[in-house]
Amino acid sequence: MSTALSVRPPATAPAPTVPLVTGESVRYANLDLAASAPPLRSVVDHVAELLPYYASVHRGAGYSSQVSTSVLERARDTVGRFLGARPGDVVVFTRNTTDALNLLAASVPGAVLCLDSEHHANLLPWVDGPHHVLPAAPTIAQTLDDLRAALRDGSFALVTLAGAGNVTGELLPLPEIAGIVHAAGARLAVDAAQLAPHRRVDLAATGIDYLALSGHKLYAPYGAGVLVGRRDWLDAAPPHLAGGGASHSVTTDGNDVRVEWAPAPQRHEGGTPNVLGAAALAQACRALDPVIDEIAPEHERALLHRLLDGLATVPGVHPLRTWSDSTDRVGVVAFTVDHHAPGRVAAYLSAEHGIGVRDGKFCAHPLVDRLTGSNEGAVRASIGIGTTADDIDRLLDALRGLTKRGARWDYAVIDGRWAPTADPRDLDPLGLGRATADAPGCGA
Repeated sequence: MSTALSVRPPATAPAPTVPLVTGESVRYANLDLAASAPPLRSVVDHVAELLPYYASVHRGAGYSSQVSTSVLERARDTVGRFLGARPGDVVVFTRNTTDALNLLAASVPGAVLCLDSEHHANLLPWVDGPHHVLPAAPTIAQTLDDLRAALRDGSFALVTLAGAGNVTGELLPLPEIAGIVHAAGARLAVDAAQLAPHRRVDLAATGIDYLALSGHKLYAPYGAGVLVGRRDWLDAAPPHLAGGGASHSVTTDGNDVRVEWAPAPQRHEGGTPNVLGAAALAQACRALDPVIDEIAPEHERALLHRLLDGLATVPGVHPLRTWSDSTDRVGVVAFTVDHHAPGRVAAYLSAEHGIGVRDGKFCAHPLVDRLTGSNEGAVRASIGIGTTADDIDRLLDALRGLTKRGARWDYAVIDGRWAPTADPRDLDPLGLGRATADAPGCGA
């Protein structure tokens, strides 16, 4: 089955051909887009076009510096428009969602409330200041009631939560939550890392005060993220990264250094900015803007239904849900497989089928522990605009084979990760030299 769309979503960079442990090679089926998405072709082309003009920004008199400065500031405007920023909002370029939320954490003039279902990027930045972690109830309705009760005394400055969960993809009713938060005299921050690649996000229309996202999840993996929101807290906050470009003037008197800091966004963008990353993020916004309201969600829903319907036919597979009354979700599905460790399932899918998924706790440990009732984690398949029906069918066929016949290869835990033994694949196809890591990443 294919989705019948009159206009297709923008194309992503082509998937590579990858080797299997059995000797064959197949097209890579990337079902790990919730972790990091491949660039759109138009993003790759835009960065390549810009590279010859790349130079330092804001203070260079040369032509390339002026071009790069213009590209950076236009990118700021483009991202702000795509996200529905208000006229007085500030767009600060960061490294990723984690960086953006840490910047916001240093800016909040009061206590913060968050849910225990959050990605660590929206849980850990708050723990060094006054904060309260609200347990997510079994239903959205009860969670909102608990939120109202927690905010009743007016003691919180900020409520922060994910617009779409990175474990289950379930959506929260942001306009309703914004009303609850504002009625209590607080502001609302949204981790949109999983939401923005799938659905329209409009700060002004929804009532969001601050929004953070990552380019590497929005089909622009060039090292940039963004924090968008109200200026006053960001202008009053200490510079996120003290250095060149963050100040208006610096003078010394003996050992005394006096600094007049610039307002946001420059206040928080010290050092040479990531012009290419900002340009890539802006180009992704331009490419997604015509399709993010209907075409991309329609494409995703068809594939998501195919995936969920198919998983229901695989014995021993159990998709996870955070809220029993949730009615909408983006293309993120976590599940467990009876009698199979999540890491072993992921290794099997990669080694024998060329399918990329994620396993573990997805940097949402409290939530995954509660949903699975164990310490092993789960498997997560995530889809996006480059996903095809064939990708979904390959995953389903592979899971059926695993539950009915078992794996064809042997697997063991090596250096803390499940892996085929032995692994005949060349894991260094670029010839860069083999590298190892202590633990898998889950960055936002």
